[in-house]
Order: sequence, then C-alpha cells, then structure tokens
Amino acid sequence: MSTLPGGALSPVTLEPQAGSGGSTRRARAREIARGLRRSKTFLVGAGIVGFWILDALLWPVLVPYDPQATLFQPSVEPNGTTWFGTDDLGRDVFSRVLAGATPVLTVAPAATLLGVTGGVIVGLTAGYLRGRVDDVLMRLVDAFLAFPLIILAVLVLATFGPSTLNVILVIGIVFTPLVARTVRSVVLVEREREYVAAARMRGERAPYIMFGEILPNVSGPILVETTIRFGYAIFTSATLSFLGLGIQQPSPDWGLTIALSRGSMAVQPWTVLFPALALATLVVGVNLLADGLKRALED
Repeated sequence: MSTLPGGALSPVTLEPQAGSGGSTRRARAREIARGLRRSKTFLVGAGIVGFWILDALLWPVLVPYDPQATLFQPSVEPNGTTWFGTDDLGRDVFSRVLAGATPVLTVAPAATLLGVTGGVIVGLTAGYLRGRVDDVLMRLVDAFLAFPLIILAVLVLATFGPSTLNVILVIGIVFTPLVARTVRSVVLVEREREYVAAARMRGERAPYIMFGEILPNVSGPILVETTIRFGYAIFTSATLSFLGLGIQQPSPDWGLTIALSRGSMAVQPWTVLFPALALATLVVGVNLLADGLKRALED
C-alpha cells in the first residue's frame, strides 16, 4: 500500500466480489480471519495494542501508586521502589505512564471513528454519483488539503481552546477529506461492477446501492484505512498535547508529560524516555496491525 500526498493511502486491491451474496462475503471473511491468525505481524501488533487497551481500562488496579500524588522525593532515578523514577514533583513515573494510556486511547479511537464516518459518507457520495456532485465535493476536499493539516489543527484549537472534545473534533475533521479521497477511489471501481448494474435495474435507490451494495464490498480498504488513521490519530493527539493545545494538566497524557519534562531531560531523562517509549510502542503496534490486515486482504 503506497502513501499519497497529504497522508492518504492508495487503496488495497481486492478480488472482485461482483454479484456476491451474504454467503460469499462470509466465506471471504473466514478466509481473511485464517490469514490474520497465520500473520505474525498482525498477531504481534494485536498483542501490543491489546496490552495498552487493557492497561487503559485497568490501570487503577495496576498502578503501585496514585499517579497524581507527590509521594517521593523529586527527580529520583529509577530504583526498586519507583521503577521508572520520579518526576520533578515527586510523582511516580511508572504509575503515570500506565495511567497515560487512557487519555490517548480515549481521543484516538473517537477521532478516528469521526473521521472515517465522515470520509466514508463523502467518498461514497462523490464516487457513486459522479458528475457535478463529485466535482463540488472533491474540489472542497482539495481546498481543505491545500492547508498543512497540523497547522490547521493548531489554529482551530488556539481559537476555540484546548479540550478533549475539541481535540477529537479537530482530528476527526482533519481526517475526513483524507479518508474521503481513498474511499472515492475504490468506489469508482466498484460502481462499474455487475452487481451495481443489477441493483440499478431492480430500481434500487442510490442510498441503498451505496450503503447496502457497494459499502460491504469496499469494507476491506476502509478497515485498513481506519487502522492507519488510528495510528495517525495517536501521534496527532500526542503532538497537540506536546504543543499545549491538547489534553491539559494534570492529565498523565504521554504527549503532555513529554512536553512538561523536556526542559529537564538532561538531568532526569527517564521522565521523557518512558512515556516516549510507551507512545512509540503503541504506534508501532497499530502499524503492525495495519500491515498484517493489508496482507491478509490481498492474499
């Protein structure tokens, strides 16, 4: 899968499913599931992401200390009591790293869902209806993508203020045109299939054809795009927090923790190293998931 300008992905090439019914799709789903079970890349990625999801849900019973409490001397190196050391306020870094998964895995999935939903609607509409509707929608997409997306996100958050909801909305809106362009490209191919022509001959309306006939047959590329966008959402959320425009204090969010500790990195590098490693492993895990999924869909 190649990357297009602006971070969009070229579509995964799948075997045509023209005229496929529910039984054919179920057989294809079982085949993909078998491929995923055999994919070491997918399984490793699933293990990493699954670990952080469980941590985000269960950290209150996993952390040895209250991540917000100043229980120790400031800037203590990693040791047998505080495994990742303490920060400049005397808080346990290990506990804060575990607790920091929750804000990341709250913002990223919600923003991804918003962006993919909007992109699927726009891409399906433009790709199927074509003509003037396609021209208008895609010119709007091109105009939106003409702006550097991270700068656009910074400007919006600087105007409306940083909050979890605003971060979710901004990332979702930024992702919408990227997803729309990918979805449109696969819909342009699917709309020429025989099963779409048969649906038109039956007198089916456009919304049914788009969402009832075409959407199930382009679900593979959309699923891969969703996984990729999830990784981008994690990174974008952390970047905005690092810039002070994302999740705010006293949250243990990894991007915010890195930003607050970067000035003292020379004397207490562990306060930056461990949240950065946590962020990196989660992003790598998502990318492995996406790569394994793409290969299973192409087989």
